[in-house]
Amino acid sequence: MPTGAALLCVLLAGASAGCQQSGVPAGHSPFTGKAARAAPVLAVKIDNVRAARPQTGLDGADIVYVERVESGLSRILAVYSSRLPPVVGPVRSARESDLELLRQFGRPAFAYSGTQAKLEPVVKAAPLYPLPAGKTGDAYFRDRSRPAPHNLYLRPEHALKAAPGASTARDIGFRFGAAPPGGRNTSSYTARYPAARFSFAWSPERGGWLVSMDGGPVKAASGQQLAVATVVVQGVRIRPSRYHDRWGAYSPYTETTGSGPARVLRGGKAYQGRWSRPSADGGTDFTTSAGAPLAFAPGQVWVVYVPEEAVGGGAR
Repeated sequence: MPTGAALLCVLLAGASAGCQQSGVPAGHSPFTGKAARAAPVLAVKIDNVRAARPQTGLDGADIVYVERVESGLSRILAVYSSRLPPVVGPVRSARESDLELLRQFGRPAFAYSGTQAKLEPVVKAAPLYPLPAGKTGDAYFRDRSRPAPHNLYLRPEHALKAAPGASTARDIGFRFGAAPPGGRNTSSYTARYPAARFSFAWSPERGGWLVSMDGGPVKAASGQQLAVATVVVQGVRIRPSRYHDRWGAYSPYTETTGSGPARVLRGGKAYQGRWSRPSADGGTDFTTSAGAPLAFAPGQVWVVYVPEEAVGGGAR
């Protein structure tokens, strides 16, 4: 059976030449809903401890995924396609759960600083172009004004030269359009990990959610605080990975297949809903409590993974 968006395209096929199965018009990004050319997908694993901030290039991402890692800290997986900043970073190591998350993008390019030895062959066997530091020519460089290991940066255009067959942006389940009926007026939302927190405050003047990490503003290249169109708080199961560090600490594994609760922030409101991703090769559908597609506002999307039971809290 086709999805609701795909069925609509079939019904309107004779009336609209611009309709695509992804639910966005031709010439628009399935990641942001905005006008964009078809371009390869590059995912970059970005450091997010205090010593790594401010990061570079987050404002240029189409999608920003926030994941929990060891010791209750967080890291970011930023996905680029519509545009490429000249520099992104600081870049850090891959995790096992990144591989499941990235399968919905086809065969993307994946930039990361490295990985533990036992995970390395698993990354190489995954359906992606692995681009670790040291194996992509001059794509990486160190900023000597910052302390290691928080000073490794990526030149995205150079990195993509090492992934000539990387998949272009395709439908991963996101839908863009008018807000659904209802919703709760929400001025801010905070998602918490044991040793990290992410806050999103609605700004009518900016028309977006101002992003803060651990109480400090996340700034774009312009110096302005980053304002994003849509924030998705996705309730998932987080369990120990099969892999651990040299001290025996197991990495958390974020399960991005299955289904669970979600809260979508857009336009100063919060919408309760559900997410569903039956298989790793498919995208994630977001629906309202009534089962209708839950459309996002066009623009950058942040997806914050939290335990299922944490989705209901954090709003004001």
